[in-house]
Amino acid sequence: MPKTRKIAVLGLLTALCFALSYAEFLLPAPAAGLPGIKLGLANICVLAALYLFGFWEAAAVNLARIVLSWLIFGSFSGFLYSLAGGILSILTMGLLKKSGKFSPIGVSAAGGSVHNLGQLAVAGLMTDASVIWYYGPVLLVVGCLSGILNGAIAAVILKRVKGKE
Repeated sequence: MPKTRKIAVLGLLTALCFALSYAEFLLPAPAAGLPGIKLGLANICVLAALYLFGFWEAAAVNLARIVLSWLIFGSFSGFLYSLAGGILSILTMGLLKKSGKFSPIGVSAAGGSVHNLGQLAVAGLMTDASVIWYYGPVLLVVGCLSGILNGAIAAVILKRVKGKE
């Protein structure tokens, strides 16, 4: 792929990533009293970048989304939660993709789960850690389920995009 096209596509993925984050920010929380539960729709774009371009490009898209979201509608603590989750997520997804043993759905499910682990770790450092870890199983299940949904969407997109190249 020509360099200018690659830059353009990565820019579009970053913009879409941010737009999905913003749309999700506007949605009401799915469960009252359960903080941190989101669909993680922006991960669809990160996963697409990972499969279309590679680890570093996907990491850049993810980091750009985290920073932009923080600057536009976030708080510093929210930035720390997103950054910790984003770093663990992209590292995990990169390793699983590189192994060649997982589909985009499996890679995304693992990424969603470890993203929530990263957020729990930050919450544990900022609050009473003993209370936070009781919430861990809920966030792991939700992260896995949302990861499966996002991975399935990304798999369809990747199949269509790769079919047109």
